[in-house]
Amino acid sequence: MKVGILGGTFDPIHFGHIRPAIEVQQQLKLDEVWLMPNHIPPHKNGTHVSTDDRLAMAQAVCDQFPQLKLCEIEANRDTPSYTATTLAVLRQQYPMHEFYFLMGMDSFLGLQSWYQWQSLFDLCHIVVCQRPGWQLSKRHPMQAVLTQRSAQTAAMAKTGLIFRVSITEQPFSSTQIRTALSQGMSVNDALPSSVQLYIKQHRLYGSKT
Repeated sequence: MKVGILGGTFDPIHFGHIRPAIEVQQQLKLDEVWLMPNHIPPHKNGTHVSTDDRLAMAQAVCDQFPQLKLCEIEANRDTPSYTATTLAVLRQQYPMHEFYFLMGMDSFLGLQSWYQWQSLFDLCHIVVCQRPGWQLSKRHPMQAVLTQRSAQTAAMAKTGLIFRVSITEQPFSSTQIRTALSQGMSVNDALPSSVQLYIKQHRLYGSKT
């Protein structure tokens, strides 16, 4: 099975997460994309709502979009969510799966700062989501990694390739959505109805009914 993995705080999960995940799933013909909420994100100071609430919102999205599945592995961990550690565990649990880890180009540019980042290529493929027409500077240190491991030029393997996928740019950010919710503004364009309903029912982010 070919499985995409999209991690994040999902605070809250929105179409800026969902639509790129579905576009990657369709373009790379993945069987599923697993949404993997962090519990203790290593690069952020924390989240605005509980892990249980973020899991519930992600599950509501999966109920609405059948190609998406919830992965609770990081949410159930009491230590920082390092991607290399998580993928090593997933490879042990699902040895027959082929994993594709999704990230934006901004994350790829900073990949060298990630914990044991080079081991990722032994555990999965990397999918770099980029805006149409966007190019990485030839002087950037990650350019050599991208060139060496590009799925367009390297031989196919079960791990270690980089797939560049052009995705439709989404004008949403969790920060802006939280602000809009606290001010009682419409977020219909940014959030699926099921997530909006959950936020309203549980009075998250200072939302006003």
